[in-house]
Amino acid sequence: MKTAVIVTGGKQYRVAEGDVIFVEKLDVPAGETINFDQVLAVVDGETARFGAPAIEGASVTANVVKNGKSPKVRVYKMKPKKGYRRTQGHRQPYTKVQITTINA
Repeated sequence: MKTAVIVTGGKQYRVAEGDVIFVEKLDVPAGETINFDQVLAVVDGETARFGAPAIEGASVTANVVKNGKSPKVRVYKMKPKKGYRRTQGHRQPYTKVQITTINA
């Protein structure tokens, strides 16, 4: 099985063909294809290729499934005996992508 390590949004992901992953929000509408050209490593059975830092000419093609927001996270700050209380909510945007091909 062919797997690769890609970089997007400042994070590294180990992917294989057919995988569905959630990455940091990309400005690509749903239904479009995207090409990840920062590939750090490709493993195909017994052979492995590693870049320094990236492999030249390697790419991973993916299909954008949807853009959305993750569940809400409550942020609560409090200083005891001072009357300071703050509640804040946050929903991190994401892009759901399905890996189609690994070109190395």
